[in-house]
Amino acid sequence: MLKLHTLRYRFLGAALFSLVLVTVPAPAHAASKEIIELQTQVQQLLDDMQRLQSTVDSRFGVLQHLVEQSADTVNQMTAAVNALQKKIDVQSENSNGKLDSVSGQVQSLNDSVDELKSRIAKLDKSIQDMQTQMQNTQSPPAGVVPVTPGAESTAPPPAGDASATAVPATGATFGQAPPLRETFQAGVRDYNAARYDVAAGEFQDVLHFYPLDDLAGNANFYLGEIAYHQQDYADAIKSYNAVLEGFAGNSKAPAAQLHKGLALILEGKKDAGTHELRLLIQRHPQTPEAAQAKTKLNALGVKSSAHQSH
Repeated sequence: MLKLHTLRYRFLGAALFSLVLVTVPAPAHAASKEIIELQTQVQQLLDDMQRLQSTVDSRFGVLQHLVEQSADTVNQMTAAVNALQKKIDVQSENSNGKLDSVSGQVQSLNDSVDELKSRIAKLDKSIQDMQTQMQNTQSPPAGVVPVTPGAESTAPPPAGDASATAVPATGATFGQAPPLRETFQAGVRDYNAARYDVAAGEFQDVLHFYPLDDLAGNANFYLGEIAYHQQDYADAIKSYNAVLEGFAGNSKAPAAQLHKGLALILEGKKDAGTHELRLLIQRHPQTPEAAQAKTKLNALGVKSSAHQSH
């Protein structure tokens, strides 16, 4: 562009010079063939300059149009990228919500299966007890001497007959503890029905009377879930820790570690929360909870492994 402007100025200078020559009156005897030729050449230069100016203006217009088209294209691409990013963010949020929903459904299904197994075991035990009672009714144990009501038997029991000397339990101590599985399943039903206060009391009974049973680990997990739903993340983390530290082999351990990490993140402790999610992926890599942990870490822009290169 600079060269074109320089050439333009040169042509203008030549044109002005030619005009000066034309307008200055010359003696009649100075008019000659050379002056006429010079005027002709100057006129040609003026014509060439006009054509060149027209060409430059035309090409400059085309160039300006191309620049505008490029700017429009860049703006369109920027808008498309922004729209795609928003779509990806929405899909990521929807995926997280679906994964949480599926996880909750799987947990409820597992609990229902556990409850069904408990009922089957209870029914089987009831059938066995009924069979035993029927056998005892049909054939009383040998050596048992019937006692007339209101009278005392003075006959000593036969030697070696433990049944005759056994003292029936009073039930004072045994009756204090509620039945384990029935209490736990009642807590699960109340939890699924969102009766959190009632469910918490039933899970606390499981922990109080059966602290070493594996169902105590499940009870701790559900107490953590109740606190999590009530946004009491500190108590939720305590209950999840009880599962991870006291019942590491429990089936609820992966879910407890996942929800512990999420609770820490919700408390604003992002580093601690991501650390728990990474531990979950390392300890239980093939579980649905590990997949949810990876999705959450990706949404946070954090690598799923601390050893991955950045």
